[in-house]
Amino acid sequence: MNIAVIKETKIGENRVALSPTVVQQFIKAGYTCTVEAGAGYKSNFDDEAYKKAGANIESSKSEMLSKADIIVKVNALTDEEIGFSKSGSAAVSYIYAAFNPDLVKKLADKNISAISMDAIPRISRAQNMDAKSSQDNLAGYKSVILGANALGRIFPLLMTSAGTISPSRVLIFGAGVAGLQAVATAKRLGAIVEVTDVRPETKEQVESLGGKFIEVKTEEAVKVEGGYAKEVSDDYLAKQKDAVNKSLAIADLVITTALVMGRKAPILITEEQVKLMKLGSVIVDMAVEQGGNCELSELDKTVVKHGVTILGQSNLPSTLPQNASELYAKNIYNLLSHLSTKDGFKWEMEEEITKGTLITHQGKTVHPSLVQTA
Repeated sequence: MNIAVIKETKIGENRVALSPTVVQQFIKAGYTCTVEAGAGYKSNFDDEAYKKAGANIESSKSEMLSKADIIVKVNALTDEEIGFSKSGSAAVSYIYAAFNPDLVKKLADKNISAISMDAIPRISRAQNMDAKSSQDNLAGYKSVILGANALGRIFPLLMTSAGTISPSRVLIFGAGVAGLQAVATAKRLGAIVEVTDVRPETKEQVESLGGKFIEVKTEEAVKVEGGYAKEVSDDYLAKQKDAVNKSLAIADLVITTALVMGRKAPILITEEQVKLMKLGSVIVDMAVEQGGNCELSELDKTVVKHGVTILGQSNLPSTLPQNASELYAKNIYNLLSHLSTKDGFKWEMEEEITKGTLITHQGKTVHPSLVQTA
């Protein structure tokens, strides 16, 4: 089978779907790979590296797509790319199908088997395919670095002849993959770290990394699906707000990572709470692409409100494109090695990973979550 690696066109996207190392792995496994000229340049992979790995370099995207059996990208295919693709091919990328019904219909209409990297089941045998986790790890790290850069003070305790500098205080909303990496990074830099999460079972993970878990006293059970909170009541959010306000008022850096499956990100920091924060403190809103956890966040902008700097940068993994591309490429390799061989796809429709990631197939929308709501 011929795999096509095409250049990302989304503004601000610096990643590429396959690294030269992974291209070489696919070729050793019997696949052929064609890479669009310049596709890896922003990730520090030049065309020569892909040639050495055994790939063909092609300057015509339309020519590539018309011959490709498998198309790999980070972001979903554009309308133009769908038009160039051949019927019966497969496309592997992020799709976020629940939020993009028009895209799903176009993929089905073109008879493209769309495989979504954001829909990898959270099961142990799919861990090495889980692109969301691999990219969130990098995003959690980078959120702390961005916050530290915007902060007007250092993180660690520092004793000098001129006096002692107390450590910075970091408050993190959400103890998922990104949040836990943010905890680990902030602790390595010497900060005092506190964490709040609607899932009480994350307390042990937070404490194992040296963070303090802020507990919300309630008998309400939070519904969790795929590792994410599925439903959180307004009453619970109000109790969480009361529990964290004391920590929020003394925090130097606040990082928010909270997402709710299939819904807009919850507002966890209101304008009134921002007013409680210290002058010169910083918020990094990692949920800004889904509406933001801070009421005052603005997509891809840094704003100062009530003396607090609020960073709303989207797509944090793309700011570490080499590492992000390397990890994403390995995720794709592991997924495609499970779903296919060099001679074709297995299409085991009831197998858990196939069923979880396949969005469209044979001209139809097939993902269970979409079929039920269709």
